[in-house]
Amino acid sequence: MPSPTRIIDAHQHVFWQGRDDAALVADLDEQGIDKALLMTWHIHPSEGDAGYDDAFNPIHAEPGRSNHPGLPLADAVRAARRYRDRFVIGYAPHPLEPNAAKWLDAAVRMYDIRAFGEWKYRLLLNDPRCIELFRFSGQHNLPVILHIDIPYLPNDETGEVEYFPEWYGGTVENLERAMQACPETIFVGHGPGFWREISGDADTAGGMYPKGPVIEGGKLFRIMDDYPQLHADLSATSCVNALQRDTDKGKEFLLKYHRRILFGRDFYGDELHKFLQLLDLPEDVTENIYHKNAEKLFRIES
Repeated sequence: MPSPTRIIDAHQHVFWQGRDDAALVADLDEQGIDKALLMTWHIHPSEGDAGYDDAFNPIHAEPGRSNHPGLPLADAVRAARRYRDRFVIGYAPHPLEPNAAKWLDAAVRMYDIRAFGEWKYRLLLNDPRCIELFRFSGQHNLPVILHIDIPYLPNDETGEVEYFPEWYGGTVENLERAMQACPETIFVGHGPGFWREISGDADTAGGMYPKGPVIEGGKLFRIMDDYPQLHADLSATSCVNALQRDTDKGKEFLLKYHRRILFGRDFYGDELHKFLQLLDLPEDVTENIYHKNAEKLFRIES
């Protein structure tokens, strides 16, 4: 596989996982990454413990609040101003906030927001409060980066379907309804609930990260075919797991949709890069995935 001429990390955060913005830039340098999209994640007090409190910036911890407020816009703006040639910004105010659309509009005008993300909320994707923000994003050329975790998962041992309290967005059916309601909006799928759908056994496979061969009939192939506005980012364990469980099917997916796939990490290191290098992808596919698609979506100069 040829080495990419440029790399853009299309899914990243800053001041988290114990590293500040300088440490993130050092990691980008180590991995040969030119730019990254920094995104927010606002956690509502009603959403409980997201399980990441030890990974967030402690400077934003609020006394008396049981959970951390997450990854604020202020940190992304701070990093982007210190390293202007390395970052672009995504912002997704919480849809439960009555002024979310006004805040997003102000952020677009003040901070040159390039994406609506990361959307990671315990609401159904087709909730009217989300739809209004998605429509605003489409009108302002902001791709919507989604984290999806399904609300019900089969138990690993018994196979019995159980409620998963850390769900975000619902199912791919909720995603379809959102895309139907917002045909002018570009959506970028990400997360365990998105990538498990590469296989036809997504409804019965146990665990957040299913193992074993990819079964024909995966909904992910169908919705990518049915909705040209849908893109996918390769970040985090959920994607690498989906592609590694059946490398032939994983490569087939990358080859078929390479004009709508984005390299991204959601963390540090080179796990995804090492895996992609094993697939011997053609040069045009490599260039699209590693940087050209992101340049187009986020209006980054090549």
